[in-house]
Amino acid sequence: MKPAIACILSTGLFTPEQSISNEELVEAYNAYVARWNEANPDQKLEPSNAPFIEKASGIKARYVLEKEGILDPDRMRPNFEERSNDELSIMAEMAVKAARDAMERANLGPQDIDAVICAASNMQRQYPAMAVEVQDALGIDGYAFDMNVACASASFGIQTAVGLLATGARRVLMVNPEICTAHINFKDRDGHFIFGDVATAAIIGRPEGEAPKGAFDILDTRLKTQFSNNIRNNFGFLNPGEDAVIDLSDPKTDKLFKQNGRSVFKEVVPLVSAMIEEHLRDNGIDTAEVSRFWLHQANLNMNLLIAKKLLGRDPEAHEAPVILDEYANTSSAGSIIAFHKYKDDMESGSLGVISGFGAGYSAGSIVVRAC
Repeated sequence: MKPAIACILSTGLFTPEQSISNEELVEAYNAYVARWNEANPDQKLEPSNAPFIEKASGIKARYVLEKEGILDPDRMRPNFEERSNDELSIMAEMAVKAARDAMERANLGPQDIDAVICAASNMQRQYPAMAVEVQDALGIDGYAFDMNVACASASFGIQTAVGLLATGARRVLMVNPEICTAHINFKDRDGHFIFGDVATAAIIGRPEGEAPKGAFDILDTRLKTQFSNNIRNNFGFLNPGEDAVIDLSDPKTDKLFKQNGRSVFKEVVPLVSAMIEEHLRDNGIDTAEVSRFWLHQANLNMNLLIAKKLLGRDPEAHEAPVILDEYANTSSAGSIIAFHKYKDDMESGSLGVISGFGAGYSAGSIVVRAC
């Protein structure tokens, strides 16, 4: 097996204080549906229920930054207070908290990091870059930039960090702040339950010296994209120039998250499982040698099927850890949360794969080995 090309020195996690259960979400959604159906008898919406949500996704609850606005049938979206340009933005604040957790775990200070990548599915603004704001808040010298590859952003961010190490950086901080409740349509029965809010961080360094506890060598990385319209969000800065109708009260609007779930499931499962299998084979690793798959946390049935295709059998719980029952889909952060929470029991030398996948389609796999 070839030597490590980099090392995940540590990870960090910020979890919001508030959480919404399926039952709470359904109560608010059904109250909205009752009002809609009364006002629109010819365009009636179907109510939802908690068992349907859990069966369809494996999700039982989700952490959110702001709960009251989401559960208000008159609002159905989070209620954020706009901050001045002199205040730390809400996404940067989340990222900084996750970053400080990762830095503390690795016993590193701002002087030990040369670059910051903010890799997330949505950015709070076009510019200045969120990463530069995080860099400033943490007191890190060097450079920073944003990147967006939807739910695969963390996997792409890790490979990008590996590339930066090869060009001179000592260590790279990657943050994944995800305020997914701001891009979801809580009036859409097919999607209102999918997402939650969270922020993760990872510090990637060179494989030199004694690695801190919980560190993992990166053996190889692989990325893949394939265009698809099946997951899409058309909200953007060109909307006003296009005279586009931005009606967020419309449960069918395409200016928020929209997906064709059946097609996504059918197409992404073989794409991701084939990519990981080929990636392992090219590195001389049999799937039976892999102790753990930390997969993107979007849908329980999808993850179980991908793991089954790779292992040739149903996976045991520890082989493909699940956090989406508690966190829901947190886009780019999902696989990093799973890695963060379910890695410390891995014996030295054990192999694993971190994989994010989603809109694009975009997918990445990171082959790692416990130090």
